[in-house]
Amino acid sequence: MRATVRLALLGTSLAMLATTVGATTVQAADGGAGDIKINKVSVNGGKTVVVGTKAVSVKVSVTATDNSGISKVRYISAFGPSPNYVQIWDDEITCAKQSATTSTCTGTLTFDPQWGEGTYNNNAAATWKLRTLVVANDLDYIHREAAATFKVQRHAKVTANAAPEPVKKGKTITVTGVLSRADWNTVKYAGYGKQKVTLQYLKKGTKKYINVKTVTASATGSLKTTVKASADGYFRYLYAGNSATSAAASASDFVDVR
Repeated sequence: MRATVRLALLGTSLAMLATTVGATTVQAADGGAGDIKINKVSVNGGKTVVVGTKAVSVKVSVTATDNSGISKVRYISAFGPSPNYVQIWDDEITCAKQSATTSTCTGTLTFDPQWGEGTYNNNAAATWKLRTLVVANDLDYIHREAAATFKVQRHAKVTANAAPEPVKKGKTITVTGVLSRADWNTVKYAGYGKQKVTLQYLKKGTKKYINVKTVTASATGSLKTTVKASADGYFRYLYAGNSATSAAASASDFVDVR
């Protein structure tokens, strides 16, 4: 496990020791000096961060203003429930002047379950806080423990298979599938059981799916239900998601009704 220690001193007004061992850190509390202010913070364009089993890059921007202009953002740290944590240091942050007094500084947070970066375990599916320290050209500074908050979810996926194909009108169609979601403890997808999923149908030649029925997944995430064949069309399963898990829609499966 890597350990990174960085010491940043800003005059005599700020002493900060940031020590990372795995995903643990110690930071200063809210504070600042001078007339510097943070105007806006954006994480992933305001959208929820959804992570599967592969690395996900998330753009972060911090816009700040000071009468002397902005020098740099020392760091941007994102914290979920311990020990889930990810950080961007100043040499990974680029600042662009918007005016003589205002700059927008951007960096990229990386959530990589394979390395335990950000998503160390499944508890990472939660609301996260974004910490940052911004420094002005005249050494004014501002530090915020929660400059912004954002949500992280486990990626879900669902499949659908309608059979038989083709089928005679009035006969039974069986639609099976599996609902699964990313398990960051094992870095694999696992069946997501006992969840309610909607079976939808799109008649050939139309543009809008209709809800057919609600199906509850088995303990292992398996889905199975039956309907009567009426006309050529497409079936799919739709999962609405929850606070910890993303929504998911299966690919549509066409059934030829004769």
